[in-house]
Amino acid sequence: MTALTDRDYELIEEAKKIIRSNFDEINYNHTVGAALRCRNGKIYVGVNVYSLHGACAEQVAIGAAITNGERDFDTIVAVRGKEGEEIISPCGNCRQILHDYMPECEVILSINGKMKKVKAKELLPFAYTFFEG
Repeated sequence: MTALTDRDYELIEEAKKIIRSNFDEINYNHTVGAALRCRNGKIYVGVNVYSLHGACAEQVAIGAAITNGERDFDTIVAVRGKEGEEIISPCGNCRQILHDYMPECEVILSINGKMKKVKAKELLPFAYTFFEG
């Protein structure tokens, strides 16, 4: 685990901004915001799409980046709450997607109240893989 940099705190603020402007207080369909920074410095954001088969905020941000031709990812973070006050860990499905698409990408987490970064591949040590290699 590594400590956060100023750029990481800026990324957290981007995640907070996207959920502040999209938080759904009526139906709670959008309660999580995510921000993904690519190695070239561009940031893509997303909010969760809550439904039976909805997408997590991380998946929406990853999809936005990929749609724009990005393939080299640096850091991702997800926040929850009306003000984005809680940094949350990726769910199991997101961990698998992070492992598949960006195993070297750093993920910002809050562990016992302290923010740290870990490589995405560390979040799912025995991940399913399509092939052995």
